[in-house]
Amino acid sequence: MSIFTAEIAAKNVSLLKEMAPALTVVAYLINPTNPAAKIYSDSVVAAASALGITARVVTASTEQDLDDAFAFSKKFGASGLVVIGEPFFDSQRDKIVALAQRYALPAIYTFREYATAGGLMSYGPSLADAYRRGGIYVARILKGEKPADLPVMQPTKFDFAINLKTAKALGLTVPPTLLATADEVIE
Repeated sequence: MSIFTAEIAAKNVSLLKEMAPALTVVAYLINPTNPAAKIYSDSVVAAASALGITARVVTASTEQDLDDAFAFSKKFGASGLVVIGEPFFDSQRDKIVALAQRYALPAIYTFREYATAGGLMSYGPSLADAYRRGGIYVARILKGEKPADLPVMQPTKFDFAINLKTAKALGLTVPPTLLATADEVIE
């Protein structure tokens, strides 16, 4: 089961730019202990560059690193933040959302759970759909199919959520085009 994290990086940068048009420098939060961190960072840097945005990669793999990453992001002038879907970050969701609010950084996250926790917006694969589809694979395996014979599943359902309360707190006006395309608008 793939969650397509690196592939949606460009979309996340684009959505953040649409939400915060003054965005010129974006911080990209990655966990350096994640084996795919380099792939993630390369895709965001390329996507940001294509939009005329400077991307700076900031790293965190501990709670203290998170505090430092946000302070450093603000210090180098980041006016936005992209956070990938990553197990450590997911375990620190509330802290990451609180830090983004404290530093007044418009942020986009991979999973909708961040937006429901107070994050500005999220765009990424539906975890509920991925779990459901994973259950289908489990059933196939229990019926005798060999796991090695099953193809890697790609996500087919993506969630786009916007938190209007957070947008208002950041002084952002949500463009009508984003509101029209959002799957969920949190008020």
